[in-house]
Amino acid sequence: MARDYYDILGVSRSADPDELKRAYRRLARKYHPDVNKEPGAEETFKEINKAYETLSDQQMRMRYDQFGEAGVSSAAGAGYQDFGDFGGFADIFETFFGGFGGSSQSGRRRSGPTRGEDLRFDLKLKFREAVFGGEQQIRISHLEGCKVCEGTGAKPGTRPQTCGTCQGSGQVRRMTRTPLGNFTQVSVCPTCNGQGQTVTEKCDSCGGRGQNQVSKKLQIKIPAGVDTGTRLRVSNEGDAGQRGGPPGDLYVYLFVQEDPEFRRDGTNVLSEFKISYLQAILGAQLPVKTVDGEETITIPAGTQPGTVLTLENHGVPRLGNPVSRGDHLITIIINIPTRISTEERELLVQLASIRAEQTGKGGIEGFLGGIFGR
Repeated sequence: MARDYYDILGVSRSADPDELKRAYRRLARKYHPDVNKEPGAEETFKEINKAYETLSDQQMRMRYDQFGEAGVSSAAGAGYQDFGDFGGFADIFETFFGGFGGSSQSGRRRSGPTRGEDLRFDLKLKFREAVFGGEQQIRISHLEGCKVCEGTGAKPGTRPQTCGTCQGSGQVRRMTRTPLGNFTQVSVCPTCNGQGQTVTEKCDSCGGRGQNQVSKKLQIKIPAGVDTGTRLRVSNEGDAGQRGGPPGDLYVYLFVQEDPEFRRDGTNVLSEFKISYLQAILGAQLPVKTVDGEETITIPAGTQPGTVLTLENHGVPRLGNPVSRGDHLITIIINIPTRISTEERELLVQLASIRAEQTGKGGIEGFLGGIFGR
């Protein structure tokens, strides 16, 4: 089944052109075949292009919103549909002409059980919440079947009646003669609004709709290792179905906030750690912050600027396999002071003299250059 174009771009169905363009540029940079060599990246890039090409064109977007992918195929602009997907063609054809030979198949579908709409909820997570997972409480608003009338829309003690205008099909037909032959034009029944039933005495609780808008709290389980763009599905928490149809699902899209200390590269955590030039020269045992808390790392004597130290298994758990974790990569930054005291300078001059005798280079610059590889 084809993916929804809005889901591919990660935007809502009400997204404006600027939001579509920003989403497209971000995803195109990420999945361009010249940049991303991972398996499947090229196919994803093609999906992104197709989705943006459709939704960025106002007319194409209107057809897609009304008919889905079937309405924006390569031949749809000329008023035709690819016969390779005959089901899609039949749906569009029946919408305008009532199907072949005036078939009532579409009417039967319309008046039967209908699955509820899926819902989307955007959830922001802190960096550590995404790393270790946990539970989050969210509040959603969705349609639930009316408990008073049990979803019928009729006042308790009464029942909906079959629509006398469309005889329960939800559609009315009008025969039209054209040079190509006779066609049956189909439209939604104005009496029952396509439901196939009418309610004489409406339920006081739902006003005859059979559904009520309800706000509720949900406890969402966040797996360890999620990242921005991860989508979680919560079954049966979308809008309620109609006429006994099943409810839709709730899709929770995750967005991870930036952290002032840590960055993420796949399953690895990246950070920077400043040390003094004396600690770099002499070596040290120092406490460093990790996502697991404070850990002690060893600074080898003679550590150079930009050295990367690795704390194994202190990174991000692999999604779906929390036992396996990445590493924490710490980039060392050496803090060289811009001002020193007279006593410090005298000591450094003495060290520089000793270093000069050993290396043949004089001065403080020669001393520091020998220590730091310059």
